Amino acid sequence: MSSSIFLRRTLLAAAVALTLPATVWAAGDATAWPNAKPITWIVGFPPGGTVDVLTRVAARKLGEKTGQSVVVENRPGASGAIALQAAAKAAPDGYTLITVPGPVLYATQPPEVGKELVAVATLAQGPMVLVSGMPNAPAQMSELIQAMKKNPAAWSYATSGNGTSQHLAGELFNVSAGTAMTHVPYKGGGQAVVDVVGAQIPLGMLGVTPVLQQIKSGKLKAYAVTTGYRIESLPDVPTMKEAGLKDYDAAQWYVVAAPKGMQAAQVQQLNTWINEVAASAELRPALVASGSIAGKGSAKDAQQFIESDTRKWKELATKAKLDIN
Repeated sequence: MSSSIFLRRTLLAAAVALTLPATVWAAGDATAWPNAKPITWIVGFPPGGTVDVLTRVAARKLGEKTGQSVVVENRPGASGAIALQAAAKAAPDGYTLITVPGPVLYATQPPEVGKELVAVATLAQGPMVLVSGMPNAPAQMSELIQAMKKNPAAWSYATSGNGTSQHLAGELFNVSAGTAMTHVPYKGGGQAVVDVVGAQIPLGMLGVTPVLQQIKSGKLKAYAVTTGYRIESLPDVPTMKEAGLKDYDAAQWYVVAAPKGMQAAQVQQLNTWINEVAASAELRPALVASGSIAGKGSAKDAQQFIESDTRKWKELATKAKLDIN
């Protein structure tokens, strides 16, 4: 074979290989990725909450892109710290992911993105909502704040955990409204929702997904969402700013991370896939239900966002003398 023919065939083969998806050209290589085993995607909270629902839909779509099963594993406890520890201990081989919801502040810092974990992509960010299940709940936010100031000891609010975005959003409410409602942390949003619907706890600062149907059915009254924009699934519910707290703005976000040491090429490929998943039609219903906006950007963008947002909330914790033990 002449050298020119050999060169043309080599270039043609290379061009064909570049047009094939990773799952095809990797299939013949036992050491290639991802083709050795299912990908485990860890969630640090019980099933049913916003972070769990978004992750499960995203995992199904990611499985289609990788050609591998993506198994969601719930490891709830300690406001997500147990899951962070599990993810940090996993091999950095591209077969372990974790959805890190934030912002979250800890008294004792568990493994964090940027140290023991590496940011991969931002999946989504969206609001929380202040709700009440009391039959005689004040009709408007202004009336609620008046009642809270008149009898501070009577008011408490439930969240999915200590130091979580919901806890921080509740404390920002106290600072902004001049109230002193007491925080009641749960190990996840599920039981918190049950107790707020049953009026065992007067208020809840919770993710939208687990309370959406109760709000629509009238079992819960929604006072306001925490972001600066109204959401499609609850169009009649005002923002905190519209309800009178002019400086209020809080969002919870969901960043996908992996154990530190994963190959840069794997991080880049996962970032591409997850950005495609976030923008997909399959994820949109879950995003709409939770009021979330699809994430985008590079892994570096995700890391920088985590750092800047965490600084903001640490400043609030210091100002409010927040107890996150």
